[in-house]
Amino acid sequence: MRIATWNVNSITARLPRLLAWLESSGTDVLCLQEAKIAEEGFPFDALREAGYEAAVHATGRWNGVAVISRAGIEDVVKGLPGDPGYDGSVEPRAIAATCGPVRVWSVYVPNGREVDHPHYAYKLQWFEALKATVAGDAAGSRPFAVMGDYNVAPTDDDVYDVAAFEGLTHVTPAERAALASLREAGLSDVVPRPLKYDHPYTYWDYRQLAFPKNRGMRIDLVYGNEAFAKAVTDSYVDREERKGKGASDHAPVVVDLEV
Repeated sequence: MRIATWNVNSITARLPRLLAWLESSGTDVLCLQEAKIAEEGFPFDALREAGYEAAVHATGRWNGVAVISRAGIEDVVKGLPGDPGYDGSVEPRAIAATCGPVRVWSVYVPNGREVDHPHYAYKLQWFEALKATVAGDAAGSRPFAVMGDYNVAPTDDDVYDVAAFEGLTHVTPAERAALASLREAGLSDVVPRPLKYDHPYTYWDYRQLAFPKNRGMRIDLVYGNEAFAKAVTDSYVDREERKGKGASDHAPVVVDLEV
């Protein structure tokens, strides 16, 4: 079974690439983030013609998550119980589904913006709600993973130059402590292999030639429970999909399972 996570940075802008990638990669289940579309506008028909179902939690604007599957979709949960919300509203940042033998959450963790910004405190609170929500499945015997754009680089090695991020979000001790706390629920980081260079970055800014200069970050993560981790036979970042006109600024992270 092949599953993946990908922040597509607008499914409307990326749909032809997404459909082509699903076909060429042979992906069975895709956790998608930053759909940037209302649920009623989601391209269900185009995906259905390609052989995929979709469960979507999206309202338009800047967020939106989905699980796209050709292995079935059951027991869908939209949003986190206990989501702290931001600025008076709860954002569509998490969705869960069971796809064949595997259960997944697709998550788009809040960015945090700046360390002294209210969005940063919201980000840390959101991590607490995520941990509380997934703890039961994480401790279970079924393969289970929380996959998506975490907006945190777990270690200094997961950014091209940690000095460039001094005083910024995504690398702070509090954010990394939130990741460590999530792992304590029974999850481990399934680190993919790079297809080029020596580290598997998953995100490169559009500006300042970040991608050709490989000035990246590993912030798209796959956190799996013991049953999931034991089933992994391979994992890689499909860096090729970050190339060319109309690419997302994130690359897919692919995981192969023997289940």
